[in-house]
Amino acid sequence: MDLDTRYPWRRFLPEGVTPDYVPPVTTMPAIFAQATRAHADLPLLEYYGEITRYDQMALQVSRIAAALTARGIGRGDVVALYLPNCPWHPAWLFGVWAAGAAVTHLSPLDPPPALIHKIADSGARLLVTLSAEPFCANAAAVVQARPDLELVLCEDPVALAGAPHIVSAPAQDHAAFIAVPAPAAPAAPVQPQDVALLQYTGGTTGKARAAILTHRNLSAATLIYSEWFRNEAHSGPGQAVLTYSPLFHILGLTTNLLRRVAEGGLVYLRQRFDAAEAVDLIERHRIGSFGGVPTTWIAVTQLPDIDRRDLTSLSYAGSGGAPLPVEVERRVRQLTGLELRGGWGMTETAPSGTNIPMQMPEGKAGTIGIPLPGVEVQIVALDDPRRVLGANETGELRVRGPNVTAGYHNCPDETREAFVDGWLLTGDVGHRDADGFFFLTDRKKELIVSSGFNIYPLTLENAIHEHPDVADVAVIGIPHPYRGEAAKAFVVMRPGAQPLTLPVLLDFLNGRLGRHEMPAELELRAALPRTAVGKTSRRELRDEEMARRAPA
Repeated sequence: MDLDTRYPWRRFLPEGVTPDYVPPVTTMPAIFAQATRAHADLPLLEYYGEITRYDQMALQVSRIAAALTARGIGRGDVVALYLPNCPWHPAWLFGVWAAGAAVTHLSPLDPPPALIHKIADSGARLLVTLSAEPFCANAAAVVQARPDLELVLCEDPVALAGAPHIVSAPAQDHAAFIAVPAPAAPAAPVQPQDVALLQYTGGTTGKARAAILTHRNLSAATLIYSEWFRNEAHSGPGQAVLTYSPLFHILGLTTNLLRRVAEGGLVYLRQRFDAAEAVDLIERHRIGSFGGVPTTWIAVTQLPDIDRRDLTSLSYAGSGGAPLPVEVERRVRQLTGLELRGGWGMTETAPSGTNIPMQMPEGKAGTIGIPLPGVEVQIVALDDPRRVLGANETGELRVRGPNVTAGYHNCPDETREAFVDGWLLTGDVGHRDADGFFFLTDRKKELIVSSGFNIYPLTLENAIHEHPDVADVAVIGIPHPYRGEAAKAFVVMRPGAQPLTLPVLLDFLNGRLGRHEMPAELELRAALPRTAVGKTSRRELRDEEMARRAPA
């Protein structure tokens, strides 16, 4: 099979980049050490006006690693980071890795039962969090359930905002923790096959499961992104990215921290997303790269003065974590002059998967792009994951590459179900066109089967988003007495717009959707539920709907 047949997208790759790229086999500590040697005097982080250089971060990392090693924490151990976006995150992340241990991330939005589950499942020996609420109270609840767990508190003035805090559990502050003599012997060198990260994601049982990501997986994903962007103005030493994407999530971690560190870049790190603040920072600091989830761009495009703002410093505008409504994409193009890029990935791919190339041909609206160099993506039949489909045939995406997890921690059955012949079955449904561009239709488990026809919620959401009065929308399947299932749309109206009715919506959708795709119900909401990273939570909407219908 020739290269153009195997990789029909090859001609759309950046100049000098090949589809069969093999990233060097290395580790995250090695990448960090090389970056701090090469870029010691450059700024690594800007955090609400506070600058941290590469050499300063390296010093913090070495002290944390020494303290962990002195306490016997190293290879085979796990440290839990329960942190928002702040400089403590990269310091502890690279410090834990330098000591040879693995990290597990806890979401700041996790309630105590979820935190306790992740701590117990991962086997974490140490919990690192902030000396601010709600972190202290939740950490205390975890320590009460796990008295053997060590707790370290880090003070962050942005999170504290001057508020007093009370620690109701035995804990050490960061300064006391690292104030130990250097260990007699340094930690053994980290190996590529060592576990770097237990990253939790949703599981089929309803409980979170952790994808096992080795240093090989994370370093491969990091270098794959750098290879993909190597010819672009926003890449390289000193180039600035503004990120609100949480570092505890794989997208923000790899694309906005690990990749930038590997390149000697500068990360403008912020906590809670604010669209007006983001535009101010882009203008004032001439930021070259900015991205987020679809709700990020929805908020930016709805700023009342956005047409008068200067976004010309941006050479990259990206969206990820979920498919972006086509209408929002068009609006961003009008505002920035840039094609809004991004792609597809998942926790299990760390999250390298596909990306939209810089030069994209016409007629690709809604694409998730082409496979990143070194990553293989195929479409397989929904009823036979070994049968590879051709162009324009709808099926499930499967993926393999050096960045792909080997499985799930403590979940042998789910690991077996997720893989076929070395390929990871993603659960995402879509197709690729003749040029090799991939398009998502929906999640396999979110398909709505109505009178025997497959309905994809994303198709409906994109069509409803075209209505000028609609600010946001989510679609789920609901029971239907005749069709079996039907679609229900949850819609948020733009400020000042008249409430939408179902007949008016159906009239608008006539010609945009097939008759079998038309929603059977409409519910107006002030807001839609979100996941920890800002994605619309269809699962929460389905749970609410099922609970409401249960008595009937």
